[in-house]
Amino acid sequence: MPDLGALGVTLPAGYRLAELDDTGDREALLDIDRWAFADFTEPEDEAGWRWPLEPGRSVGIWDERGDVPRLVAAHSSYAFTLPVPGGQRVPTAGLTWVSVHPGHRRRGLARAMVVAHLHRSIARGEIVSALNAAEAGIYGRYGYGIATHHVHMTLPRRTDLREVPGSDDLVVELESADPDRHATLLQEVHAAVDRPGWITRDTPVLRRRPLLDRPSERRGAEALRIAVVRTAAGEPRGYAIFRRHSSWSDAHDPQGVVKVREAVALDAAAARALWGTLADLDLMSSVETGELATDDALRGLVVDHRAARAVEHDGVWLRLLDVPAALSARHYQAPVDVVLEVRDTLLPGNSGRWHLRGGPDAATVVPAARGADVALDVADLAAVYVGGTSLGALALAGRAREITPGTLAAASAAFGWPVAPAMSWGF
Repeated sequence: MPDLGALGVTLPAGYRLAELDDTGDREALLDIDRWAFADFTEPEDEAGWRWPLEPGRSVGIWDERGDVPRLVAAHSSYAFTLPVPGGQRVPTAGLTWVSVHPGHRRRGLARAMVVAHLHRSIARGEIVSALNAAEAGIYGRYGYGIATHHVHMTLPRRTDLREVPGSDDLVVELESADPDRHATLLQEVHAAVDRPGWITRDTPVLRRRPLLDRPSERRGAEALRIAVVRTAAGEPRGYAIFRRHSSWSDAHDPQGVVKVREAVALDAAAARALWGTLADLDLMSSVETGELATDDALRGLVVDHRAARAVEHDGVWLRLLDVPAALSARHYQAPVDVVLEVRDTLLPGNSGRWHLRGGPDAATVVPAARGADVALDVADLAAVYVGGTSLGALALAGRAREITPGTLAAASAAFGWPVAPAMSWGF
């Protein structure tokens, strides 16, 4: 791990960057997180709360100008692996808990922490960094691009869904959610999804997290429930974690809402069985889905798309830490032979011309011996990395520039993928 003092990070006088101790600095980390996100754990939630961060991956900035040093900024990261087109999983740093005390903003603290994160991640051999952005306007300046999107849908009760062969042979079980009983089942189904960007929960704490039922989140609703889709032989093929919010109109008509935290189905039959059940619960008038892929099966199952409202959001932001390693790790859906000119002001080793050659089975990337065909910023390269955005779309917005006529269309087709990248949870 590089010496923090040797990272070239510039801080105002009186501030010090240092790795944090997950035990000794825990209360300071929690305090700065509350200041930054205006959030805290309610007393009634503490019984189920577990420390989520991984040891040795948290860094903070201390204000040492007073009598007692005070933590005024912090961040941490997870050791993830990111599935990329072709099925490979690349070592990835999941940036999280990026926090700056509101009294210490506009002093370059966030930039210092991100620079430290990038260099520490590279030293660990991680070639990509990933994050969920609390604010969309921050991370592009650090080379992150929006790599996945998701949709939230609202379905009226008894939404008309297309029939799928085999769905009637499946059984949907409705139970009270229990981390001890259901965490392993969730992991089995969630990890079976084959989709770029689909980061799995690989620590015991993260595996239990989607099932934790904080009393403060209920706000009059029921305890967390789970729907499990199984074959006749008992094999799980899908699940949804949800709770029902009961409500009644002035005329005493039921207007309850089914709010889904996370839903995963391994095939169309499982999706049809799952959503058919959730959309037909008594005393409910609508279903609000969790984060779904932009090409989730539910979107193709709904007969009346006007009745099923969908709102799209940004999902995972990616940052390429090692451009040649990242590009050579994925496969391409069509043959590609292109020289990319990449701009990267924070990590100059990524800047330059890279010759990418590959196809559906493998790829190689080496420094180019000829001129560039397409030029773009590292943040825009990250946006197309797992196939969530096309190079052609970036060119229409002036974010990718074709230098050699005719090369951009072929490269755009190659960078795409038949399945949209997605992730079902946030970190």
